Amino acid sequence: MRRLPALKDPNSVAQPSSATDRFLLRFIRDSRDLPFLYLTLKITFTLVPLGISLFIPGITGWVWWVLAFACFASYAIYKGPFGLMVHCAAHRPLFKREYSGLNYYMPTFLALFFGMSPDTYQSHHIGMHHPENNMPEDLSSTMTYRRDSIRGFLTYLANFFFLGVITLVGYLRKKNRQKMAVKAMSGEIIFLTMSAVLLWVNAPATLVVFLLPFVMTRVFGMIGNWTQHAFIDKDDPANAYKNSITCINIKYNRMCWNDGYHISHHCRPAMHWSEHPQFFTKTLDHYASNKAIIFEGLDYGQVFGLLLSKQYKRLADHVVNVNGAFQNEQEIIELMQCRVRPILEWSPAKAVAAD
Repeated sequence: MRRLPALKDPNSVAQPSSATDRFLLRFIRDSRDLPFLYLTLKITFTLVPLGISLFIPGITGWVWWVLAFACFASYAIYKGPFGLMVHCAAHRPLFKREYSGLNYYMPTFLALFFGMSPDTYQSHHIGMHHPENNMPEDLSSTMTYRRDSIRGFLTYLANFFFLGVITLVGYLRKKNRQKMAVKAMSGEIIFLTMSAVLLWVNAPATLVVFLLPFVMTRVFGMIGNWTQHAFIDKDDPANAYKNSITCINIKYNRMCWNDGYHISHHCRPAMHWSEHPQFFTKTLDHYASNKAIIFEGLDYGQVFGLLLSKQYKRLADHVVNVNGAFQNEQEIIELMQCRVRPILEWSPAKAVAAD
């Protein structure tokens, strides 16, 4: 259990200073998103050429393997920052209205090299996950699983991996979000058709450039969602302070645009990534009154590993005790153990009756 520390996560963006900065600012809506353009350019001129080069017939032998290693290494380096950049841009369009067509470049073209089918992520995240907020109609909801169980996670992962897009399309049609339903289905079909054709053209290159990232990105995505929504209050599961976690003072926040602030993201989905630390500080009373789970020095991957190995003592060592919300470490452990239990009988009617 820890006292509230000084925040070290990024809460501002360097002011544009160079001629290149000023040129790029012409295209984007918010100057604070300039790092997104530089990241996009880096990926465009590194990962994309490396991926394409593996399909060139004349490149074989050890040269091919060196390029394959460089391609996969680039994927690994950029995967987190790119994925969370796409996430931020889904909530806050990056380009100005007159350049709005450029908003499709990341989620439709660059996304292919990260194993993301075009526009499917946005349809899932904006069209379903946030409106449902991890509640029963959220197809990626963690509520019904025991969230410190390896078996529970594998079941959750299998359901999403093999049925996720099919059930997502059904949900979007049911909610009359037809445009998003079409985008989700067409994006998945395009990606799988492209992969099938390229497997026939060059199977090794297709596996390295598209299919291995496809598997890994979906697995890591579900690890993230599982961990972000691992601790849920069965009496108030729609409360973002009680169904999400926050991770502060971690390298991951500096690399991935403060993604550790998941509670505040669900409170204000369109808030700029650089504003989360300040919002966190201003709303500490809400965190305390709801006994929100805040970890210092642990990212989602570390929380996931400790959770599935049931190392609650180590988790509790990193929990921040805001305003003395917890009397002792044992209370924190008991609260976490309670909040990972499956929630099978919740319904809106019961919530209304409880109020």
